[in-house]
Amino acid sequence: MSQSTTNLSWTEANQAFLVAEFARLKSYLESRRATRDTGPESSVPAPPPIPPPAPSPPAAIDWVSDVFGLSPFERDLLLLCAGVEMDARLAAACAEAQGQFQRACVTFGLALAALPEAHWSALAPTRALRRFRLLELQAGHGLSAAPLRIDERILHLLAGINLLDPRLAGRLQFSPGPEWLAEQHQGAADRMARMLQDQHDPPPVVQLCGDDAPGQEDVAAFVAQQSGRQLFILRAEAVPAAGPDLEELELLWRREALLLPGALVIQCGSEPLSPSVRHLAERLPGLLFLASREPSRLERACIRVDVNKPPPPEQKVLWQKVLGPTAAGLNGALDAVAAQFRLSARTIVATGRLLDDTGGAVVPPALWEACRAWSRPRLSDLAQRIAPSAGWDDLVLPESQKQALRLIASQVRHRMKVYETWGFAARGPRGLGVSALFTGESGTGKTMAAEVLAGDLGLDLYRIDLSSVVSKYIGETEKNLKQVFDAAEEGGALLLFDEADALFGKRSDVKDSHDRYANIEVSYLLQRMEAYQGLAILTTNLKSAMDRAFQRRLRFAVNFPFPDAGQREAIWRRIFPAQTPTRDLNYTRLAQLNVAGGNIRNIALNAAFLAAEDGDETAVRMAHVARAARLEAEKVERPLAEAETRGWV
Repeated sequence: MSQSTTNLSWTEANQAFLVAEFARLKSYLESRRATRDTGPESSVPAPPPIPPPAPSPPAAIDWVSDVFGLSPFERDLLLLCAGVEMDARLAAACAEAQGQFQRACVTFGLALAALPEAHWSALAPTRALRRFRLLELQAGHGLSAAPLRIDERILHLLAGINLLDPRLAGRLQFSPGPEWLAEQHQGAADRMARMLQDQHDPPPVVQLCGDDAPGQEDVAAFVAQQSGRQLFILRAEAVPAAGPDLEELELLWRREALLLPGALVIQCGSEPLSPSVRHLAERLPGLLFLASREPSRLERACIRVDVNKPPPPEQKVLWQKVLGPTAAGLNGALDAVAAQFRLSARTIVATGRLLDDTGGAVVPPALWEACRAWSRPRLSDLAQRIAPSAGWDDLVLPESQKQALRLIASQVRHRMKVYETWGFAARGPRGLGVSALFTGESGTGKTMAAEVLAGDLGLDLYRIDLSSVVSKYIGETEKNLKQVFDAAEEGGALLLFDEADALFGKRSDVKDSHDRYANIEVSYLLQRMEAYQGLAILTTNLKSAMDRAFQRRLRFAVNFPFPDAGQREAIWRRIFPAQTPTRDLNYTRLAQLNVAGGNIRNIALNAAFLAAEDGDETAVRMAHVARAARLEAEKVERPLAEAETRGWV
């Protein structure tokens, strides 16, 4: 104790200070025991020991007292409860002072009798010791006789360990702060930090709105760091329903906001605020961020800041920073990646590091596939992922249709140059999406064409059956469509909206409320397609069912005609894989069958199974195809004309 605290670390000095404070409290208890044993007239209390100089920064107990505004008596009461846990001699002194040698605990009655400047209001529910649950009273006793226990989080804090309360660890996630921020995010964070410096306590809620959830959290972490706070993230789904758990969460965070000190992000994503989240957003003190795709109306003061995924030019700059010298050899690839994928700064940093960790040189295909894998959307409930297997040579279409499809691919490939370098994006986001309408009878190749485009562009293909998305309940269709586009936006997947007849029709004439809402649904879909940074395709079997006003909002319209005899023969020549054994197939005669390519594929597949059933050495023959053709005709309820199969067998 004779060593000067200036030569000790803060932790050692804090511990020495605690020991001295415990000795001081022990002297008060011994004085009370002496008074009780010999009477007040004969007792001469020993002077309390002189504590060592307080550490700098202040000792934990003094800092806690200052944070919660504790009176000297409340400070000593908190210390006494800590000493019972940390100092055996002080625990024994408490037991002796109460004349109960087996009861090493603190009661409020003991504190009132032994400690100086005692006041009854110290344990009032509105005072800090109970309001912030620094101390807890054991149930089943009166206020003065109830054993007092110090909260474990506070006990560790007084010993110099300031960590998040373990009861919150399962709900909150620490955010260490961003390594890089996109330029527009950095500007927003700087403005917000300056704005909050000028705000009086309590500060307003900061609503971070937009489609970049990781970016929202990084912006919040930067602002929190600027104000000397640690940032924690609370996911909306981790917020308990109204009840004791929600009350505990609120109380514990109120305490942590002061002790760490901490700032909190409630991350809601695209979901609306639940009653529990709204309760916290309205009541939690301190620096609070509410992150969501859309803004929410609150009763308390708010600041709104939009944080969307960085545009392609900023993404390219981030890629160049992350990849360093390697980026110089990837300029063309970086343009393509930045134009296709909508990634947050955090995702770009993580992807770049993942590529660096492979040890080899970063090549464009690896960069593209890493981005594609990272941004693959979660659409399992509303969409079917199709692995593209067809190429340009598999398409049997008139040349004009093939040229239209190649133009679609070209526009997707060169968006960065036209939109950003040549300035078209500066005129607004509307109409920048590449959208197309594929019309034609079932089986004419619409889905195959989408596969070809996805394979050529290196994109994931998702088929959405609009008949399953459309809902009879008002507002549900838009909600389902929003979920599809929001999930697909990051990776720019190719979206194939099949069976558009379920949603589109000649609905420009509003006759009743259902027509009006149908028009709203169609307009919402077209609006999202126009703004979608990927490729979106609608398919319909009947072009005439779609209103021309709607057709004009789509950039491309490609009609898939029913194949003529020459095209059907070309399809037959390509339909059997090279490994399939065939014998004496007459493709010219097979082309007499007046069916579309989808039916031809079904017939060929069934013929192969029929041949396989006949024996291992059997090849696919005209007889197998004839049987398969009759099966297909029965399925589609279309009788075969004699001329269609004449001369097959």
